[in-house]
Amino acid sequence: MEIRPITARETFPVRHPVLRKGRPMEECRFSGDDLGTTFHLGAFDQDQLVGVATFLMNKDIHIPEIAELKIHQCYQLRGMAVLEQYQGKNIGKRLLKKALEELKDKQIKVLWFNARAGAVSFYEAQGYQITGEIFEVPGIGPHLKMFKKL
Repeated sequence: MEIRPITARETFPVRHPVLRKGRPMEECRFSGDDLGTTFHLGAFDQDQLVGVATFLMNKDIHIPEIAELKIHQCYQLRGMAVLEQYQGKNIGKRLLKKALEELKDKQIKVLWFNARAGAVSFYEAQGYQITGEIFEVPGIGPHLKMFKKL
């Protein structure tokens, strides 16, 4: 398994069946995908892309733990997805590990995201904390805001 940088467009074949199944392909394009500070990682099994994750510079002022500490160097994880047949093989864990190396090099202090309710236990096992209450993303489902100080 190799983790390497990819483009926003290259994330679509994994984002679509995992995160936007049955919806138009263009819904796989996320706000901030093409910003110069955004980076995308892909997990490859030989030459097949099987997992993706996007990281964009974004401070969420509604996370009390960030606001209280006056932390400004924040990134948001968006669109992490692993093809169904590859789930449970530590691919998500490896994508996060690679991203954290890059974020620490950039002197980023916090990584946060909106986690699907079904993925919360995965992120908790990686040291991320829940903040706030469960909320609904229309058309997608229940989510919880999570974060980790780096």
